[in-house]
Amino acid sequence: MKIFTKFIILFIAGICLACNEQNNNKKMNGNNPIVYFEIPVTNIERAEKFYTHVFNFKFEKEIIDDYEMMLFPFEETQSGISGALAKGDVYKPTKDGVIIYFKTENIDSVLKKVLENKGKILYPKTLNEKHGFAVAEFEDSEGNRIALHETISNRQ
Repeated sequence: MKIFTKFIILFIAGICLACNEQNNNKKMNGNNPIVYFEIPVTNIERAEKFYTHVFNFKFEKEIIDDYEMMLFPFEETQSGISGALAKGDVYKPTKDGVIIYFKTENIDSVLKKVLENKGKILYPKTLNEKHGFAVAEFEDSEGNRIALHETISNRQ
């Protein structure tokens, strides 16, 4: 009888652990898991000027762990993520890594500003009418591949 009781207790404990793990996974899957990004730069002043002119961002300068950072605008009461332009020996600008998409109301206007500020268009504006958005990609002043996302209203 003792063996049977121990088996039942272990069985119930296993079920509780499995249920708890499923609940933890549901919590993670229900939220946006991305909270912060850093865009590598070699010249932080040039990058700040580029992003300020292209997007009209206002940055906050910080030194974090001995690295120069220009923090993107962020309001804790709003949804979404934020990040920083980051300069330091561990930060290497690239077109080959993760692509960050910036939301915009007008891709054409942003791409015009990119060109005016010595950026390059890597992928022209492309519509996906079925899903209701347009995207484009450009190279920033530091050599990073950055993308744009625009919601379009004439969704099929």
